[in-house]
Amino acid sequence: MPLAMDGGGGGGGRALDCRSFWKAGAYEAPTAPTREFQDALETGDFDRARVHPKFLHTNATSHKWAFGAIAELLDNAVDERSNGATFIKVDKSINLKDNSSMIVFQDDGGGMDPEGVRRCMSLGFSTKKSKTTIGQYGNGFKTSTMRLGADAIVFTRAIRGSNVTLSIGLLSYTFLRKTMKDDIVVPMLDFKIQDGDIVPLVYGSQGDWDSSLKIILDWSPFSSKEELLQQFQDVGSHGTKVIVYNLWMNDDGLLELDFEDDDEDILLRDQGSASGGFSKSQKEIVMQHISHRLRFSLRAYTSILYLRKFDNFQIILRGKPVEQLFITEELKFKKVVTYKPQAAHDSQVAPVKIDVGFAKEAPILGIFGMNVYHKDRLIMPFWKVLQEGSSRGRSVVANFIEPAHDKQDFERTPLFIRLEARLRQIIIDFWKERCHLIGYQPLDPQLRSQYKATLKDSGGPGTQVHHKASSARRTGGLSSNLLPDTYDDITTVGLANNGSHSQSSGQAQENNMESEGLDEDLVEIGSSGVLDPNFIEKLSEENIALFSRREELRQRDTQLKQTIGGLEHELEETKKKCGQLAAQLKAWKNQQHLP
Repeated sequence: MPLAMDGGGGGGGRALDCRSFWKAGAYEAPTAPTREFQDALETGDFDRARVHPKFLHTNATSHKWAFGAIAELLDNAVDERSNGATFIKVDKSINLKDNSSMIVFQDDGGGMDPEGVRRCMSLGFSTKKSKTTIGQYGNGFKTSTMRLGADAIVFTRAIRGSNVTLSIGLLSYTFLRKTMKDDIVVPMLDFKIQDGDIVPLVYGSQGDWDSSLKIILDWSPFSSKEELLQQFQDVGSHGTKVIVYNLWMNDDGLLELDFEDDDEDILLRDQGSASGGFSKSQKEIVMQHISHRLRFSLRAYTSILYLRKFDNFQIILRGKPVEQLFITEELKFKKVVTYKPQAAHDSQVAPVKIDVGFAKEAPILGIFGMNVYHKDRLIMPFWKVLQEGSSRGRSVVANFIEPAHDKQDFERTPLFIRLEARLRQIIIDFWKERCHLIGYQPLDPQLRSQYKATLKDSGGPGTQVHHKASSARRTGGLSSNLLPDTYDDITTVGLANNGSHSQSSGQAQENNMESEGLDEDLVEIGSSGVLDPNFIEKLSEENIALFSRREELRQRDTQLKQTIGGLEHELEETKKKCGQLAAQLKAWKNQQHLP
């Protein structure tokens, strides 16, 4: 990439005037004078496409959610398992130039050689086309780092044959803005190990190398070449470290990422409040549930980010490994459904297993939705394919639709629309078949008559409470009762506008499908799903008691761990004292034997 000297002086930490991500792209960009344009034509400087720095910000807006950007960087490390990666560390660090917070990502993968790091920091280049690798667009590093902060610096060490290289690259939106560049300039430094020493590796001229060093020292958190090389000390023989700094702030002038409230987590500000009409006891349980916590807790989000259990690989967040949570193990009255999508004639799409079940909190809490995975990576958490309150199933779907480039959604293709319609029907069928297992009136006429007879014999209430009960219904899941079933997708979906779909057209399609047969089922659920209040009260008390018991056990567990830690510390101190006394005793005995 082209290099240019810093137009301003050196100095301490530098930042943009605007630190709000969604406003940082609004600035007047300089235009090249006519004379410069003519000179460029004459010198042949148009043999490549230029990319204006504004594109870095525009490109990053594909991530509406900061955790989605972090997930992209985690994906890169997960893909590195094939090169021996065993961990990805995510932690906070401090920029010593201005005492501001930075976020650090470090893995022990294969690292990148000088050519590889240039591909990483170029736009839209990717060599990942494996069926198992998650990244494939060559855009994730740029969008993710620029979504988290204005600047990122990469340190990577690689071994290729007998060659050991160290490379440093700076992607700085602040530098490009402040120096009014009209092209993306990415300064790079390369080193090699020669006779045990780290020496510069110069590919162009020494002047270009020195220019890159000056820019990096002026615009990075580091002030000398020695400080830069110190960053490799904990990288090991191979691996990569990415530091994102000048992190974005919210409208109140606070960092989007909160490092202070929880020493073992990274939180998103203004995302932790629970919505909806919950009682105090229900709200406590809702706020502890993964479907709520993943919106603001990085530890919660990463715990369900990958569908399969890792072997010899850990995500280490703030010094503590993330414990993976598998949603299918949290389902009760589970049913396994096989969905066979009908794709184009020339494409092969394998059947997909769908686990549908009630959340373990059912029917007390309204927690529901589909967790959709692609290549074992979560794309859509708790996706509501039905209207709020109309579905009580929760399930996991895996591996057959291409995600959008930000990996937070799916392209709205005909295949996706058919999936949405089929999931809607699967949930309705599941609800009809099993809603009575969590206390609702059965929707099957025969089961319903038996249920009403039972209520009549026990003096239970009739349908006069159904409006209240209908608004109070909740969703759920644990695992049992595996009943295989198969659906073949033969739904014909009409596509408007030559197959292109916006969100509004997708909603229109959804309304269309409901009016063509699904609406009747939804009305049936709404009008007949009556809960026995005695059952609700009893189950509520049991859930609250279990929740309280769980908190007590957690506190006891914490206390026991602290006690064990204290005892271990005392044991070490005692061992040291014993060692000292033994040494003193030995010295005393030696003195007694002296003439």
